[in-house]
Amino acid sequence: MGYLPTDPANFASEAIDGFAAAYPRHVRRIDGGVMRLAPIPTGQVGVVVGGGSGHYPAFAGLVGRGLAAGAVCGNIFASPSAGQVVRVGSAVERGAGLLLTFGNYAGDVLHFTLGAERLRRQGIDVRIVTVTDDIASAPIDQQELRRGIAGGLAVYKVAGAAAEAGLPLDEVERLARKANGRTRSLGVAFSGCTLPGADQPLFEVPSGRMAIGMGLHGEPGLSEGPLTEAGPLAALLVERLLAERPADVPEDQQRLVVLLNGLGCFKYEELFVLFGAVNRELQGRGVVMADCECGELVTSLDMAGVSLSFFWLDGELEGFWNAAADSAAYRRGQLAAESDGPQPLATQRPEPELPSGPPTQTAAPLTPVQQALLARFKAVEEELQERVEELGGLDAVAGDGDHGLGMLRGIRGARESAIGACGRGCGPGEVLMEAGEAWSDHGGGTSGALWGGALLAAGQSLAQAREIGPNDVAAAFGAALQAVIDLGQAAPGDKTMLDALQPFCLRLRADLDAGLDLAQALQNAANTSLEAATATADLLPQRGRARPHGQRSLGHPDPGAMSMAYCLLAASAGYVGLHGVADPAQAS
Repeated sequence: MGYLPTDPANFASEAIDGFAAAYPRHVRRIDGGVMRLAPIPTGQVGVVVGGGSGHYPAFAGLVGRGLAAGAVCGNIFASPSAGQVVRVGSAVERGAGLLLTFGNYAGDVLHFTLGAERLRRQGIDVRIVTVTDDIASAPIDQQELRRGIAGGLAVYKVAGAAAEAGLPLDEVERLARKANGRTRSLGVAFSGCTLPGADQPLFEVPSGRMAIGMGLHGEPGLSEGPLTEAGPLAALLVERLLAERPADVPEDQQRLVVLLNGLGCFKYEELFVLFGAVNRELQGRGVVMADCECGELVTSLDMAGVSLSFFWLDGELEGFWNAAADSAAYRRGQLAAESDGPQPLATQRPEPELPSGPPTQTAAPLTPVQQALLARFKAVEEELQERVEELGGLDAVAGDGDHGLGMLRGIRGARESAIGACGRGCGPGEVLMEAGEAWSDHGGGTSGALWGGALLAAGQSLAQAREIGPNDVAAAFGAALQAVIDLGQAAPGDKTMLDALQPFCLRLRADLDAGLDLAQALQNAANTSLEAATATADLLPQRGRARPHGQRSLGHPDPGAMSMAYCLLAASAGYVGLHGVADPAQAS
């Protein structure tokens, strides 16, 4: 994607830096994303939006008066980490609580939920409203499973206006849920998007065809149809959306906000042609268009495509939709003059960046235990470096193609943190816990949250052991397994990383009980894990972004299961225990 050579790992962070520099009258850069420059009055609910980068003007472009107080910005197509959620939420909270609202994607749900829990432990009242407007991603009786796409603008706008009006958190949450329940969207794509640094798009649409029901993260369409002119396309989109009219809206009393959204590489003139066709279609059906937006509202890098959203109004919602707002990418009406200048931040730290080179080695001498741990981290990083393209290709089958890069960001952040922890004299449990926090923060996405949680649980288990023996190692892996189950809410056979980790744990325990030494038991368990991960090619996904594309993924192993198996193989190869390493230089 694009014309400027750039480091894909740092692309999102550099883009956010540049965005904040380009709009200094609207936002300020903070650790984790951006917040509005205008003062947030004491007692005003803080509305926080967020998700992966690559969707501008969502999410950072919607930060400002009458809209969001802050945006949490993850890497390209990857959810922000729980740590980012905490830092942005803390920066914008003014004593009235927070509303976190974002698209319904597994990684976002995981990280925002974990972040909300941490914020609540600080005494902050936090509510969550997920956007579920994409009618293609699940049937109407399973709306809670639907993705959030361009209709999120209606939810964010209503919530932001309610907060700006001084309403309490209960009301802001109620209105956001009401707006989400009255919003439906459907999109089509004519070509796939390309990740920064990649040579090929995440998916291709055959010539003369269009993908129907594509996702915002490069997920291919759920079906295909022949490429049509504006009139038939408008009829298709309008018909499917009107078929999902909310139950409490009479057919002859429909007042709609119509949002026609370009996905990144669709000319405005073509959008206008299609909008005209949509308008004629609605007029012919006797549906009132109360308001509209036509342009780029939520993009997907350079995807050529469009989405149409309907937001059914009532008297209450219409007032909040029409309320004034002022952000970098969206303005409406005229706001009253600000009473004073921007508020200072108590703490402002630089955005954590992916380590670009080898981690800095601590000057303190390493113990044999620390050498062993760092050698394993290095081995895993090297394995993932070699597997980036392979894992990305597997992920692109039914996802967004960034799994390899996300895993690499995670292990690099984790290894850097592990080196720092070893330099402070931390034991194995503490090292793993700090590495887990770093993996979650740098990796983002669903896998980032799960790997972070797994390492944290393993570290907590080892921290309780006086001396680490084979049974303690097995117990740590068992704790990691339980953390993945609890966080991901998956079961064996759902085609997730669990399908590689559980067989590893079962084989490890069985071999240790049979009297094998730990090194051999680990190697056997890792081989079993790889076999199980490869076998996920025969499964249909039941969780995550791949779920709506289940049939497409059949015949391909799960990327999360494969990356788990590769990591376990790398960590188990040449294992010499936690009391020494064969070659201390391997740890550097």
